[in-house]
Amino acid sequence: MEEKKEIALKNIPTRASEQYRNFPMVPRVVYGKGSFDQLGDILMPKRRHSEAPMIFLVDDVFENKPLLERIPTIFCDQIILISSNEEPKTEQVDALVKKILADFGDLPSGIIGIGGGTLLDLAKAVALLLTNKGSASDYQGWDLVNTPAVYHVGVPTISGTGAEVSRTTVLMGPDKKLGINSDYTTFDQVVLDPDLTEGVPKDQWFYTGMDCFIHCIESLNGTFLNAFSKSYGEKSLDLCKEVFLGTNSATDSREKLMMASWHGGMSIAYSQVGVAHAMSYGLGYVLGVKHGIGNCLVFQYLEEFYPEGVSMFKKMLQKHAIELPVGICANLSDAEMNTMITVAMGMAPLWENALGENWKTIVTPKKLASIYKKI
Repeated sequence: MEEKKEIALKNIPTRASEQYRNFPMVPRVVYGKGSFDQLGDILMPKRRHSEAPMIFLVDDVFENKPLLERIPTIFCDQIILISSNEEPKTEQVDALVKKILADFGDLPSGIIGIGGGTLLDLAKAVALLLTNKGSASDYQGWDLVNTPAVYHVGVPTISGTGAEVSRTTVLMGPDKKLGINSDYTTFDQVVLDPDLTEGVPKDQWFYTGMDCFIHCIESLNGTFLNAFSKSYGEKSLDLCKEVFLGTNSATDSREKLMMASWHGGMSIAYSQVGVAHAMSYGLGYVLGVKHGIGNCLVFQYLEEFYPEGVSMFKKMLQKHAIELPVGICANLSDAEMNTMITVAMGMAPLWENALGENWKTIVTPKKLASIYKKI
């Protein structure tokens, strides 16, 4: 267990190394209802030649749905349907890269991710690993990627994760759950079409939206807070309040949450998330709990750290009649609990943002275990 703890702590930056970073942003973005239909025109200038395809990684929830027919495939383009039922894995990235290179013998013109956070993270990771040797697990950490990715595009079909705008792709690896954080991870192009989020199941809509809400609470209450992250975080939080506590038409709700997700992702570019995200990583690594619901499961018990945010969260739960699962950690072995705690405590920047440089005097394995046992 100690060996895994050391591995999880490698390549995690200190607060000093995160200051004044020249972070990349998505250079091109198109927004608006129906904007997905511009994708073919957007991709055309990026095609190197007819034998260098565009590879579309698409959530398999769209199998036999009209969206598939709208994907602008030409030449030898390929659509790969992928389930988003589980968190994206490093071995999954490696397998996709191997398949693409075997099928075409050369680099594709681009990778396009169409779906939620899982598909967007997979698209970013595959684009990176096509040009960087080794396994995706070799690059879990900060600034380990040396070669730019192939051209890659993100098309979110659910709002909240911020994956469409962030410089990280969070993956489950053989010994840790951690992102590939690099300047080359960010999408070259994003298409924000609120119509694509229509029909998302209510519980998934809520959990993913809460990922955005919790982003904001943790960023705005963190010790890393600055004017840059605050300006984006406050706008995202206002939009989340309108969506989850206000009265909106379905169209307004989709548009506002898409913008909340974008701003929420931007809010942590110069900041960080906090306690809920750190503990959610532990849940995801040991039990495979998906990120959005994992944040919710933890956040409900974090009044000590975020009293106003938790109070607001519980009002949102009640308003939308969402009942969180119970007993998730009831049957954990001691070894599983220890692993969960080790993974969570390995997220040092998140804890430092939440509690300051002396966070280890506040957060102990015993304290984390007491929270996990409530879940």
